Amino acid sequence: MNKNIFLFSIATGVLISGSAHADNNFNPAISLIIDGMFNPLVNNPEAYELPGFALGNEAGLAAKGFAIGHSELTMSANIDDKFFGQLTMALAEHEGATETELEEAFFETVGLGNGFTIKGGRFFSALGYQNQQHDHAWDFADPALIYRGLFGNRYIDDGLRASWIAPTDLFIEIGAEAFSGNKFPAGSGNSSRNIGSTVSYAKLGGDIGVGHSWQAGLSYFSARVNERTSDGHGHEDTDTVETPAFTGDSHIIGASFVYKWAPNGNYKYQNFKFITEYFQRTEEGDIDMIGSSPLETTSYDGEQSGFYIQGIYQFMPQWRVGLRYDLLDSNNTGSDDEIIEEAGLHNEGITPNRTSAMMEWVPSEFSRIRLQYNQDNSSEETDNQIMLQYTFSLGSHGSHTF
Repeated sequence: MNKNIFLFSIATGVLISGSAHADNNFNPAISLIIDGMFNPLVNNPEAYELPGFALGNEAGLAAKGFAIGHSELTMSANIDDKFFGQLTMALAEHEGATETELEEAFFETVGLGNGFTIKGGRFFSALGYQNQQHDHAWDFADPALIYRGLFGNRYIDDGLRASWIAPTDLFIEIGAEAFSGNKFPAGSGNSSRNIGSTVSYAKLGGDIGVGHSWQAGLSYFSARVNERTSDGHGHEDTDTVETPAFTGDSHIIGASFVYKWAPNGNYKYQNFKFITEYFQRTEEGDIDMIGSSPLETTSYDGEQSGFYIQGIYQFMPQWRVGLRYDLLDSNNTGSDDEIIEEAGLHNEGITPNRTSAMMEWVPSEFSRIRLQYNQDNSSEETDNQIMLQYTFSLGSHGSHTF
């Protein structure tokens, strides 16, 4: 099997068809992902918070009631015999308005030889395992808490990646990425540097007999952050809008492990997938409360970490069940505790955790109906969340990674 697609024989994800670089005679393959949800929340999603983690980007709960989720329109094709290209537009509704966003627009080399690949443009970083997956490829309706707390669901930016796959029986891939640093959590679109953030990663993997495969990964993120804004608590006794903005150094280390099983390598009727990831972030710098008069500021030393562990079991054709557990921890300090609290970075004596269970019906690789329950203990009061999600794939859709 082509290592650029992935050397493992077990592909247990859903909504999979095609190949990494489609053989479509340079005619674009067009696909549409339709996603929606019924989310009968009891708590107000606008009041959602993760104590000790200042949320940004698209972090937070889905809209209450019936809502269109994260739909995507993708076009991809071999540009010539040297390059492959892909563009993905995301369609979502925010505060009653439908928004269109350029999610991905990248090129990738084909057949450079000697295991080397270059990728450039806007793309999902290889920081962690789940970060490279589109929303419709997730095993649960929402991201892991640590991704929500650190990355605003995921880290995507404009940049360049160079990767190398070793010519060995054991799968070995190493890579490095350089980004503009304009996107959360590296920044908020105001970077004046040529390179604002960097990511390096390594992956190992292999097969154990016919029915088992595994992958382990390490990644490292580093950025000089310039005025990264996020949601805070604000003042309860004033109408003044104040936004916390962090400037300083940010470093994240991550580790992941994935194991897959299918009897005799045939995943169609029965399979199991186990995933766990751990991240730790350290930051040092200053936080300014933009909008305060006079300007409120504090030094900031942040320590945040967390992990998730999940298992997905397809017990018969078209039916899968899954369990997931998330746990976060933080220890953030500064010269002014009140500003730290206003910025949403005080842990309030709470260790956020969540337990999730899901069941889904997958009639084919193009359709899925999912029912999920979360017992979210991210605040003083437990939030019981129920979600009913549908995901449909129209057109030719490229394969997902391991």
